[in-house]
Amino acid sequence: MQLNNTIAAVVTGGASGLGEATARALAARGAKVAIFDLQKDKGEAVAAEIGGVFCEVNVTSDESVDAGFAKARAAHGQERVLVCCAGTGNAVKTASRSREDGSIKHFPLEAFNWLIQINLVGTFRCVAKSAAGMLSVDPIDGERGAIVMTASVAAEDGQIGQAAYSASKGGVVGMTLPIARDLMGEGIRVNTILPGIFNTPLMNGAPPQVKDALAASVPFPKRLGDPAEYAHLALTMVENGYFNGEDVRLDGAIRMAPR
Repeated sequence: MQLNNTIAAVVTGGASGLGEATARALAARGAKVAIFDLQKDKGEAVAAEIGGVFCEVNVTSDESVDAGFAKARAAHGQERVLVCCAGTGNAVKTASRSREDGSIKHFPLEAFNWLIQINLVGTFRCVAKSAAGMLSVDPIDGERGAIVMTASVAAEDGQIGQAAYSASKGGVVGMTLPIARDLMGEGIRVNTILPGIFNTPLMNGAPPQVKDALAASVPFPKRLGDPAEYAHLALTMVENGYFNGEDVRLDGAIRMAPR
């Protein structure tokens, strides 16, 4: 798909981190970008800088996502590109014993479900609704649209405490090929990126020694990933018409240790 000023794009989680880098990269290619996020001030600022539109969206809500797409399409027309970066994480052991008093507890099921609803169901909600919209437009050079989802290396080698996070991201990987097959007759491609350790706002809150240790754990290059590198791969997946049904690690060859 050739990116230019006739192409509308939606980026979920586009107010910061990987999503912001992708929104900026799409806009730099001329695409009309809508940002879906809950960070209103940051999202509006980024949208203003790139000439896009901000939509305050909670990906766990049908009504919120529908309203976001309605606003984005009113401003730019039907999107032909969707990049899903909205997500979050937590770290809780499946079951554990307190060192203080020996009491035993398990992962709160509401916390497990909360993460699944955001990372997995929220991603699918946006994909399904965007794909339905893409079916309403005529193909350009045989294509109606391109979708990029975001998983994590934790989908394949999750660490201690990442049962919920790994399950949510593993679900994104697992649904990539079936969705691509669902949409193959409609000219819509679907791919997924599995980022490793990236220098995002969440990571920026870590102490320097922690960031240095994480960077040293990457085989090569020995540094954290740059969000622009994620955006570069996302645009490649959009622009390369033979890229379909794939899940690709972007991680400097790291394989996560148990902790």
